[in-house]
Amino acid sequence: MERSNHTVTEFVLLGFTTDSVMQLVLFTVFLCVYSVTVVGNTTLVVLICNDSWLHTPMYFFIWNLSFLDLWYSSVYTPKILVTCISEDKSISFAGCASQFFFSAGLAYSECYLLAVMAYDRYVAISKPLLYIQSMSRKLCICLVVYSYTAGFVNAIILTSNTFTMDFCGDNIIDDFFCDVPPLVKLACDVKDSYQAMLYFLLASNVITPAVLILASYLFIIAAILRIHFTQGGLKAFSTCSSRLISVTLYCGSILYIYSRPSSSYSLERDKMVSTFYTVLFPMLNPMIYSLRNEDVKEALKKFFSLTQSGV
Repeated sequence: MERSNHTVTEFVLLGFTTDSVMQLVLFTVFLCVYSVTVVGNTTLVVLICNDSWLHTPMYFFIWNLSFLDLWYSSVYTPKILVTCISEDKSISFAGCASQFFFSAGLAYSECYLLAVMAYDRYVAISKPLLYIQSMSRKLCICLVVYSYTAGFVNAIILTSNTFTMDFCGDNIIDDFFCDVPPLVKLACDVKDSYQAMLYFLLASNVITPAVLILASYLFIIAAILRIHFTQGGLKAFSTCSSRLISVTLYCGSILYIYSRPSSSYSLERDKMVSTFYTVLFPMLNPMIYSLRNEDVKEALKKFFSLTQSGV
């Protein structure tokens, strides 16, 4: 049946399920995940700001990652929670475009920032005596500014190309947020140039940072293997391995969703995969990157002791 073509003013987000009991279960799960995400990332932001011992390049980047993840998770989870408990599952055209823009911008920015953090660890381990000079404060700020700038400039390109497409009569998005696959399904005609643009953005914003991350951690592991496996070397190897696995899953899930031709999109399967990089990854980052570090543990003890003495 040919769908009629008209101006879409709002979309309807179906979410994960229409079953009322499962919606309550999912509401509870996502609320818990979001609470842990907010508490974990906010704790790191506060600790790094307040403790002078954490004013190093590594923790400067971790502070920015925690700030980004707070923002990133807030793009999705509040709307998911509302969709689970509210009968009104609509989102305006402008609201959908805004969510889409910030989703893309923050996801791209995080890929660049993770690449910067991998390079920072490479410099710290391969050139420890020159680390502070090599990773100057000016360079660190420039790298973070570049990460955000590159991410959001490319998000503008993606958003403008997506929301200038003609959407047909059906305005129901079979997903929990405004994303490329369900919007492409609603478009009347997806040009080859749009698919080419998607591949270009993936190559420049996901694949290139992923390759740089992989190269950095491979050089780090090689540097560790060249030295004796002391306790410090084993700890560094364990830390790099966990970070590499985490980044591989993050970039891999994004590539899985967006690297396929639009004709092969499977929205039900894609929902489960996209949950990882949109909701779970921001919760896991504090545990992977810092909450296991001795410096952070000491800063946390110091913070609580000062709080208790103040009370």
